[in-house]
Amino acid sequence: MTTFYDSPVVLDRREGPYGEVVLRRHGELLQIIANGCFLMDTSDGRSERLLVDAALGALDDRERPELLIGGLGVGFSLAHAAANPRWGAITVVERERAVVDWHLDGPLSGISTKAVADPRTRITETDLLDHVNETCATYDALCLDIDNGPGWTVTEGNDGLYLAAGLAGCARVLRPGGVLAVWSAQPSPEFEGTLRNAGFQRVRTEEIPVARGVPDVVHLAVRPG
Repeated sequence: MTTFYDSPVVLDRREGPYGEVVLRRHGELLQIIANGCFLMDTSDGRSERLLVDAALGALDDRERPELLIGGLGVGFSLAHAAANPRWGAITVVERERAVVDWHLDGPLSGISTKAVADPRTRITETDLLDHVNETCATYDALCLDIDNGPGWTVTEGNDGLYLAAGLAGCARVLRPGGVLAVWSAQPSPEFEGTLRNAGFQRVRTEEIPVARGVPDVVHLAVRPG
């Protein structure tokens, strides 16, 4: 159990093209810090699981839907998706080599080993914004969990993902009727409006209760078709 007097221990610290990324242990928890901003830890995983389940629940009854996950993180989203046989191919886009390494043969492998080894899984090392604008692949669902939300990004370059041009890229890789699910640390009515203005339909927000403070949320939207 993590107590108030525990001090975080840095397990790995790397400087990459997008800044500093750190993996540290705090008691029993593993934490990812990017450019000094706390991103996520291994304390719960409810948010990441709901993100994947909400996307699947918003889809129609198409068989073996293909999933794109934006951000590997601590691996909860990938592990949960791979545990569900209904998903077809599962592609994870992660731009930080360090995060990929922590899952392949590092401290986070305990969460994701089975999922990484799943034949449906493919990890692509690139920036998500580049991927949605350049790939020829299309998907039935896209789950985004690379920031603390549309208004709380890790780097300035991520801002564009949540604006009209970035959302157009997300829509471009979604098949007709495909679902976009975006995790956020707080609700954003403004982002709901941006989704609608970008042409998405059935825009709604699901709340995720937390121990204290404002609930986490998942923004859901469907590409017309």
